[in-house]
Amino acid sequence: MSGTHSSPSRIRMSGRSFLALTLTPEAPLTDWLAALDHQIQRAAGFFAGKPVILDLSLMQASTPDLPYLLPALQERGIRVLGIEGGDKTWPAVANWEWPESPMGGRASGPVTIPENDMTPTLPPTLVVEESVRSGQHIIWPDGDVVILGAVSSGAEVTAGGSVHIYGALRGRAIAGIGGNADARIFTRSLAAELVAIDGFYATAEEMDAKCTDKPTQVLLTGETLAFKPLP
Repeated sequence: MSGTHSSPSRIRMSGRSFLALTLTPEAPLTDWLAALDHQIQRAAGFFAGKPVILDLSLMQASTPDLPYLLPALQERGIRVLGIEGGDKTWPAVANWEWPESPMGGRASGPVTIPENDMTPTLPPTLVVEESVRSGQHIIWPDGDVVILGAVSSGAEVTAGGSVHIYGALRGRAIAGIGGNADARIFTRSLAAELVAIDGFYATAEEMDAKCTDKPTQVLLTGETLAFKPLP
């Protein structure tokens, strides 16, 4: 008796690059949470949908109010992806669900929370009038970012809209965070470590060689990044 064997279904996979923010609480926690509330009021929705790493390196097992820290963050809509720097055997955190931090991440420098501005009708544009140095990270979740200088290797620029770089792009540029597939990346010289739009990314090895070190725009077509020369 013979039978037929069908080929296994193809599993479709694609890579995505996400930014995780790190929060490092300080004692006294009641004051720190009050300061966090003030920041959230200045930029409502800043933490919405963003994964957060909770860094407990400044905490002790006996820090007052520590048992209430994780629930307090969850009440504020902050999604904790991982916890590091503490000890899950501390009695104060015995009731926490302790997710393990993702491996392989690296620090990208301090992040400044932008202030809300209710008067403009269009998303605000952040203009950086100098080059972004290695280790620096510019994040602007509400609109475009314009860099009048270059973006050095090891630096990163992240925008909710498009990224415009008047100099060379040697680091990382991430546009369209939060689901803006129409965002683009523009640079006078493409030599990037990574570019990404709406979660779809390309590393240096995957970029169009014809655009290397030349004025280029990057846009998303379907689920693929396209590289087009600029005049």
